[in-house]
Amino acid sequence: MGSGHLFTAYKTAKSIWTILILTASTNPTQLSHCRNRQLTSNVNIPKNTPRKTTKPVPDRCPQRPFKLLAPSSPSILPSAQTNPNRPTSIQISKSPLLHPSRSQKKWSPKSPKDPRKPPQSPLFAGGPRRRSPSSSTPESLGFTRIKPVDAAQNPLPPSFSPSKMTLFLDLDETLVHSKTDPAPINYDFVVFPRIDGQIVPFYVLKRPGVDQFLKMAATKFEIVVFTAGLEEYASRVLDLLDPKGEVIAHRLYRDSCRQIGGKYVKDLSDLGRDLGRVAIVDDNPMSFSLQPENAVRVKPFVSDPEDEELKRVMEFLDVAVKFEDVRDAVKFFVGGVVGEPVG
Repeated sequence: MGSGHLFTAYKTAKSIWTILILTASTNPTQLSHCRNRQLTSNVNIPKNTPRKTTKPVPDRCPQRPFKLLAPSSPSILPSAQTNPNRPTSIQISKSPLLHPSRSQKKWSPKSPKDPRKPPQSPLFAGGPRRRSPSSSTPESLGFTRIKPVDAAQNPLPPSFSPSKMTLFLDLDETLVHSKTDPAPINYDFVVFPRIDGQIVPFYVLKRPGVDQFLKMAATKFEIVVFTAGLEEYASRVLDLLDPKGEVIAHRLYRDSCRQIGGKYVKDLSDLGRDLGRVAIVDDNPMSFSLQPENAVRVKPFVSDPEDEELKRVMEFLDVAVKFEDVRDAVKFFVGGVVGEPVG
């Protein structure tokens, strides 16, 4: 037999050995080195047979016998060997998850009782959730529906001195005058409220005699500042007018006003005070249009340094404490013409 026939026989034996190894489903990486070594040692190749030059492969084939428990099994798992002196064995796994060809139930969305149903996130399980009409209402979600109202329904807390009457004072153009940029020539202080996300400077000028007026009025009346201005602005101005909080008992802002015809109206009937013991001082007749018989109107203040309106209001307060009903004092003081300026 020539060298060509021997080389052909060598390749045929090599192919047969490869098919046997794959059929037995053994580890191809581990047995490839054993196959090469056994074929090399068993087959006598003539010296003059040409060979391919290859890199030497380290001998990684263990010198331990293999134990095939079931060569025809389609799934073989090598067991973990912790002891190097023990022979390597190959065990068969009979887990149904490793044998998709076996008869078993495949999971589908129509079988909710399948124990192998994959876990799903509570937020995205089953795709977007469809809420029933009853579960989408605010009440079913724990919210309380607030009915829209056009006036404040929360009355003032009880008066600290029930024997005193209540005096409602307007802020802008009654106690102070304020404007934004550009800065005026004369002003007493500046406040920087945040309105609609922007800081806006307000230059405030106090009406002549406002500090003395507030202190004297607080000795005879419960002082409540009722303004249609925004709380962000008005609260900063009142903090500077009454820094110790000893003069102004309560503060009411725009959210406590009614809107009538697009204008803010101050309704005194919903504030928890007897209208017979309530007076309001304001420069805008629309503000007290619901209770004009309780109002003392003053001239709007802008920048007049000789303004004396607050002195006249103080004269009215001296007269009002002598009446059981403030509305009678208003008629007496203004000479029967309700709603006219004091002066």
